[in-house]
Amino acid sequence: MVLTPQRIAKRERLILAGLYLSKYDSIALKALGFASFMEAFNVIGYAMGSRPASIKNYRDEFDPLFPNRRKGWHKRPIRDYCRKVFEEYKDLDFEAFTGLIESFAGYNENSWSVIEATEEPNESESQFAKRLITGMAAEQYFESVQSILPEFSGYGAENMTRLGCGYDFRLRSEAQKDFLAVEVKGLRERTGSLSLTPKEHEVATKLRHRFFLFVVRNFQETPFHEIFQDPLSGALQFRRAERVTVQVSWLASV
Repeated sequence: MVLTPQRIAKRERLILAGLYLSKYDSIALKALGFASFMEAFNVIGYAMGSRPASIKNYRDEFDPLFPNRRKGWHKRPIRDYCRKVFEEYKDLDFEAFTGLIESFAGYNENSWSVIEATEEPNESESQFAKRLITGMAAEQYFESVQSILPEFSGYGAENMTRLGCGYDFRLRSEAQKDFLAVEVKGLRERTGSLSLTPKEHEVATKLRHRFFLFVVRNFQETPFHEIFQDPLSGALQFRRAERVTVQVSWLASV
């Protein structure tokens, strides 16, 4: 099978995520670095721009087909469109299936190789989950709630994550001349540590009250958020930390 993830529709991606978690069960959780199914539903669901319950429902849809401890939706036949996805991907091996699920969230293992080399060896299995929590899942969570937050009422959001401008979202309002900048961070648990890059710190220093730090907490259970306006002048205490890394490359003359 030739896999072209970019051509797979959103609903089919959600179905495939459910199929993967049902078929490989705890092995799937370990491969992706999740501590529980609840965490997997939350992170994958938000990262794919959907509800965590959608991932759970699709997993339960396929559970009757596999020998796991769950019964799933065993009192009715599997829906035709889910059966179709199952038949198309049932022969996909574990490694390829894992890579497919990772690709849906824009995860590229090679792009994190330098970062992973600086971390503890026993943390290598958790990189997918960690990167999604701190990145796409938290950002999609923000997009899902931004319009109902009183702090940002009347503002439209523009995603700036790919532009390297020191924040993730630029918010503009017809009533306000200046824009607001929102940097989004995600935490696996209710509490934890977060960091600002030199660029983010520079922009936060410059924009002051127009810079917001939006922290999504507790992806492992039920995510909730906290908003810090002008975070460098508030309750958060940031300290400067420096790390020196060595990057190795291989050169050849041609």
